[in-house]
Amino acid sequence: MSTSMTVSVSAAASSSLPPLFPRRRSPPASLVPVRSLRSRPRPRPRLLSSARTTPVLLPAAAMAAPAPAASSKRDLLIFDAEENLAVALAKYTADISAKFAAERGAVTVVLSGGSLIYALRKLTEAPYLETVDWSKWHVFWVDERVVPKDHEDSNYKLALDGFLSKVPIPAGQVYAINDALSAEGAAEDYETILKQLVKNGVLAMSKTTGFPRFDLQLLGMGPDGHIASLFPGHPLVKENKKWVTHILDSPKPPPQRITFTFPVINSSAYVAMVVTGAGKAGAVQKAISDKKTSDLLPVEMAILDDGEFTWFTDKEAVSMLQN
Repeated sequence: MSTSMTVSVSAAASSSLPPLFPRRRSPPASLVPVRSLRSRPRPRPRLLSSARTTPVLLPAAAMAAPAPAASSKRDLLIFDAEENLAVALAKYTADISAKFAAERGAVTVVLSGGSLIYALRKLTEAPYLETVDWSKWHVFWVDERVVPKDHEDSNYKLALDGFLSKVPIPAGQVYAINDALSAEGAAEDYETILKQLVKNGVLAMSKTTGFPRFDLQLLGMGPDGHIASLFPGHPLVKENKKWVTHILDSPKPPPQRITFTFPVINSSAYVAMVVTGAGKAGAVQKAISDKKTSDLLPVEMAILDDGEFTWFTDKEAVSMLQN
């Protein structure tokens, strides 16, 4: 079992993003490795800064959560401005897309709602609009509100208006929920769709967990540390059998939703956790601090079994972290 954690601070944008696939390109000059510990459950980060050219050791805290069951890697990227974050996120996503399009002939991408969709806007511009092989994309939602698709609370509508309508992904490869069903029915139907895609070879399965292995999950986090529709203290955070489940009493409206479970999230190959703003600094501090408590936030429970988990943050989101 091994885990690797790095921290990066970037004043630039995509030029400061660590290359996902170093065999295809050399590391950028602005990348300054600080520390990479592979023997700890929560290794400490590395520093990325366009203003520095020599290594700088950071007393960054270990991630406060149980050790993953297999090999995984965690990165923390900090950007001076949200615009730089968006540029870097587009490059990161495009690189992962190219990797799986070449390896599997399909790219399974999971979206969340909230500010994540706005952060993806650079993918709808040059060069990515032309260079990403959108025909290979299959798009899913980590959670969805059980409302009509044209409702203002719909994550599908948010993604359609801000992202999907601007890129040429085949309509048959965008998997929205059946909004004519009840929350329970919609969750069961969505899981059935996933299982059929596994049989068709579109969606991979994790060899270690027995749950579907999405290529990339692009996620956000609420101020209370919730991810997907998995909220602090809610019984659903303990669900470990179902792929998709439903919630009728969401503490955040609307109350009826469906959501991926933690085994599905944690079986992913790559997860980008996009968190910005001072309003989320408290949850970020708890998630990244080494002051462990028994009452884990949902975001602390997102520990990949065998994959790479990357925080994309701005300085406001990490403002409560020491040093």
